[in-house]
Amino acid sequence: MRLYPTRRAIALAAAGAPVALAVALAAPQLWGVAGAWVLMTAGLMVADAVLAASPSRLDLRLVAPGALGLGRSHEAAAEATFAGHGPPEIELAVGANARLTASPGRQRLRLSGGQGRAALTLTPQRRGEGRIEGLWARWRGPLGLVWVQRTTPGGPPIAITPDIERVKEQALALFARDAQFGLKAQMETGEGGDFHALREFQTGMDLRVIDWKQSARHAKLVAREFRTERNHHVILAVDTGRLMCAPAAGGARVDQAINAALLLAFVSLKLGDRVGLFAFDSKPRVSSGAVAGAQAFPLLQRLAAGLDYSTEETNFTLGLTTLAGRLDRRALVVVFTDFADPTSAELMIENVGRLMRTHLVLFVVFRDEELETLAHAEPKEPDDVSRAVIAGALLKQRQGVVARLQRLGAEIVDARPDDLGPALVGRYLDAKRRELI
Repeated sequence: MRLYPTRRAIALAAAGAPVALAVALAAPQLWGVAGAWVLMTAGLMVADAVLAASPSRLDLRLVAPGALGLGRSHEAAAEATFAGHGPPEIELAVGANARLTASPGRQRLRLSGGQGRAALTLTPQRRGEGRIEGLWARWRGPLGLVWVQRTTPGGPPIAITPDIERVKEQALALFARDAQFGLKAQMETGEGGDFHALREFQTGMDLRVIDWKQSARHAKLVAREFRTERNHHVILAVDTGRLMCAPAAGGARVDQAINAALLLAFVSLKLGDRVGLFAFDSKPRVSSGAVAGAQAFPLLQRLAAGLDYSTEETNFTLGLTTLAGRLDRRALVVVFTDFADPTSAELMIENVGRLMRTHLVLFVVFRDEELETLAHAEPKEPDDVSRAVIAGALLKQRQGVVARLQRLGAEIVDARPDDLGPALVGRYLDAKRRELI
């Protein structure tokens, strides 16, 4: 419990100064009136504190979810309940650590029957453990001279995870959009297709799907139906080094990469492929191995949520060499990374090139909207010209690296953060249809 004076108490104490000065000038022998005024003010404050509702009668607690998805706001509430008679109004304040924002930070709450509920909005800023540092409640005594304050711990930590709800929404939207992959899979043929069934040949079908022996037996043209081959290995290689974890517009790139990776994992598991998560910076951090079935998605979700932000430089040689050594069959390797200088780009290209000798590599390029804005902005000052030239040079360097990767045979996904997940899934489905894996 904490007690301190209100503005009314301070004004009351200050109001005694001119009165005491006037009395002292008119009758110096009555100078003690000034002390009496101070004692009277102090006595009123003590009486106000005694008459105020006791902090021990307040039950103050936070109602919040145990886990929050990064990138969207979540509702929470602070509940205040007085045992017996309580004040008509209290003031609430909420404090949170750097990974979480609680708003409003301060608000007034009117109580009815000693009870009240204040709505809060929790917005995650970075993955990890968000903490409500504490709840502060204060109220005045009946005379309005004293603040009575009660502090309550914020409760257990709140896990801030990748935005799984958004991942599921995007996945459902992709599956619901004409069910395009399921409808087209029957018409796909090739050495990698799985035989599904026989059906009567129809005009417009590929002549290569005709089964001539069965057609002769049935005395009519019969075609073979194929469904896309399953059980491919899809490896999600996420760079968690310094460049990927640096703050950027819309959040760190590693968070955007994790959301897109989980969306691809969800779709791949649903379509019968095996998915693995591999994360590295200066050394390998996570390697899940290839898992199968929709029931394996929570495992990938937990591993992705545990990827912390790093300040270390990425070691492409160690990371990608370790990954290549753990793959015992051809796989689709999706690489989420970034580069800032020619040296790191050269090391990345060299190691990606080795990986592509055996595997299909899908390289995710994070479009830098800040650089594009600086490069194309209309200059108004001399410094704007310098910024535009530097930004243009960096973009040209990035385009050169992408062109080299394409010449090596890598598949490239270049999209804005909001479109990255669907674009990645579309390229994955295209690779399956073309039987590149």
